[in-house]
Amino acid sequence: MDASLMARLRELEGENRRLKKMYADERLKAEIIQEAMAKKW
Repeated sequence: MDASLMARLRELEGENRRLKKMYADERLKAEIIQEAMAKKW
């Protein structure tokens, strides 16, 4: 692989890591909301 491909790969890996974190954060928020809605007040 040449340097430009390696740089692109690192860029995509960073983006992938960021998107996975965003997804995990949103799933956690959704789970918290579902638990709160399920509780009897």
